[in-house]
Amino acid sequence: MTKNQRIAYIALLAAQAVIISLVERAIPFPFLVAPGAKLGLANIITCMALYTLSTKDTIKVITIRLILSTLLGGTISTFMYSASGAIFSFLGMWAVKKLGPKRVSLIGVSTTGAILHNVGQLLIASWIAQTWTVLLYLPVLSFVGILAGIATGIMANFLLTHVEKLEYYMYLQSSKSVAK
Repeated sequence: MTKNQRIAYIALLAAQAVIISLVERAIPFPFLVAPGAKLGLANIITCMALYTLSTKDTIKVITIRLILSTLLGGTISTFMYSASGAIFSFLGMWAVKKLGPKRVSLIGVSTTGAILHNVGQLLIASWIAQTWTVLLYLPVLSFVGILAGIATGIMANFLLTHVEKLEYYMYLQSSKSVAK
């Protein structure tokens, strides 16, 4: 992939993630058990970036999504929660993906990201509230995170296996791994 193709692909993934994030924010999601919980559909794009781009480029996609989503429809607190969740999520997904496809599938990677996203957000919430009791909400959010992670993992897996154009990028990523 040429440098220009890579930049265009990063921009495309970031734009898709921003749009998904804004649409998801606009749709009321009635979780009676976990108020404020969302599916985290932008995680589909993060998974795609993680599996088709380098680590550095995946971080670029996440950073662009965070900044643009905040500028287009968020606040400083939205950014703080989203950024902490994204950092924890990405680090966990990256680490679990390193275990290899024979040990953990894309769905497992996505589920890890969903749970750790909740952990990151609750840590920021406990820091803002100046109490650790906020973390008592973690079991509920973890359950919702597992379900959301499975759903987004299935969607990302479908996209990665059924979109013809991505096979080219997956080939480049795997040949890059072999070269290392």
